[in-house]
Amino acid sequence: MRDIRQPAQRPRLPEDLSVIYFGNDWYAINRTSSHHIAKRLAQKFPLLYVESPGMRAPKSTSRDVAKIWRKIQNALQLPKQIDTRMWHTVVPQVPFRNLPLVKHGNLIAGIQLLKRALSRLDFHNTLLWFASPDMGAMAGKLGERFSVYYCIDDYASLPDVDSRQIALLDRNLAHRADQVFVSSPALVDGKLRLNPSTTYSPHGVDVALFEQACHAELPIAEGARNLKHPIIGFFGAVEAWVDLDLLRFLGKARPDWTFLLIGRVEVPLGDLAHMPNLVFAGPQPYETLPTWAKAFDVAVIPFRQNELVKNVNPLKLREYLATGKPVVSVPMPELQRFSHLIGIASTPQEFLEQIERALNSDSAAQRDSRRREVSGMTWEARVEAVLDVVAAKYFEKQQGGLV
Repeated sequence: MRDIRQPAQRPRLPEDLSVIYFGNDWYAINRTSSHHIAKRLAQKFPLLYVESPGMRAPKSTSRDVAKIWRKIQNALQLPKQIDTRMWHTVVPQVPFRNLPLVKHGNLIAGIQLLKRALSRLDFHNTLLWFASPDMGAMAGKLGERFSVYYCIDDYASLPDVDSRQIALLDRNLAHRADQVFVSSPALVDGKLRLNPSTTYSPHGVDVALFEQACHAELPIAEGARNLKHPIIGFFGAVEAWVDLDLLRFLGKARPDWTFLLIGRVEVPLGDLAHMPNLVFAGPQPYETLPTWAKAFDVAVIPFRQNELVKNVNPLKLREYLATGKPVVSVPMPELQRFSHLIGIASTPQEFLEQIERALNSDSAAQRDSRRREVSGMTWEARVEAVLDVVAAKYFEKQQGGLV
């Protein structure tokens, strides 16, 4: 296994390369690694961002209905330019994708739509980049010179997905891709068995954005200004992987603390919705997160300890550290390298004690140490390191007479 925390000098990719990037919802308020990497790649190569249909079946919610309608409308349009060298398009999928005829029809329609888009954009020397496995069947179908699978999750363990089908898509894409990256140490062994190119590539962080939280002149978000301290903060979707039982325990154990959660709520909250010291602020624009983080006294990652979380590399960890705030989290393999800087707790009581320790012992020196730890882990540095690996593999393939 290779680890690309420190980029090495390698061959560079051809200047006439163009990228077809299969990612999640580009317009989602929650910015993921898919968005960060695509944005940086587009600074180097012309890039068509293909919004994938997603891995879970749509529900009859207003949000899903609106999303489906937007995808259908966008699919009927030519690629839309969204940045200097970046375009956006959508490949819709007919539901019941597990049925053979529907699956085949979706693939043929998707290929034709993308070939039309590539012709319009005059993309020729192409590289396919998959940020999830749901469009992996496109690999080898678009005349690409190279393909990358950048895997950040155990996708088959995500809630509301067909685990068996997603696991199959994941295995097939990992096997077929020319280069595989994984963002969590826990994912390495499984992917290595499928593809010896597998390389560990931890997340980056938007340092310039999140370090603003330590600037005296930055105002606190209006929704947090009048909250009672100490404020225990979290940002991210409140999904099935968030441990509501842990939040309930903390909220009841410390009724004089405020627990501030910023993000879309995707699960029933039950009695948590009525606990006065739990504040669910809803989704907020990504660029405003430092104004919310500035109000935090401690930042937390209160995830369930299950198979999904074991394989995850929480992007928010590095974002929290870039703000300088103390961090308390449940254990995950990726967190071990930061164990000297954060509190790690396996039980609700330990979690509570770690928060109390952070509240009572934080200092300016510790805040500086947290920021310094991630100061060089920018998304720009991460993409440079990834492209060094891709370039080496690209030329290895070329010299083998396969391109």
